[in-house]
Amino acid sequence: MKNLTFVLAFILVTSVSVSAQSFRGVDKSPLDVAYFPDNFAHDRKDDQKAIMKVTYSRPAKKDRDIFGKLVDYDKVWRTGANEATEIKLYQDVTFGGTKIPAGTYSIFTIPTATDWTIIFSSDLDYWGSYRYNKDNDVARVMAKSKEGKDVIENFSIQFDESGSSAGVMRLGWDKVIVELPFTY
Repeated sequence: MKNLTFVLAFILVTSVSVSAQSFRGVDKSPLDVAYFPDNFAHDRKDDQKAIMKVTYSRPAKKDRDIFGKLVDYDKVWRTGANEATEIKLYQDVTFGGTKIPAGTYSIFTIPTATDWTIIFSSDLDYWGSYRYNKDNDVARVMAKSKEGKDVIENFSIQFDESGSSAGVMRLGWDKVIVELPFTY
């Protein structure tokens, strides 16, 4: 009887230990990072400094109609999936003529068929845009949208240099591309 009690106790402890070590599965919209300069962390040179870094989730199109359907026009969007997209500015950056101080901000957007309002908010660490509060806006900048040639399956953010101390932040998904110029 003593042995049976010991075996049952061992099985109970072992099964609790195994279940305590399980992990969540892979997210359907994986987290990604975009740097400016592009691919900074991978290609970094010793004396080089990052200007900004965006952390965001990348939802997939999956044969769905995106803008105007899945993502409503004229409503605040979290700019990706899951948690609101965050941008870390390592120095002051001017987006579309509006200077934004160094710091970390959430990026929300209001898409329309022809242009987007890009919102830099001091409100951080929220899932989605359900608690978006306009009072926390640091800046709002307008950016034109255009139709790309190819379908972009997963929402993407990428930076390109466009001259000395200047660049473009591109947001793309489905056939929509939004370009937001900046200087630093």
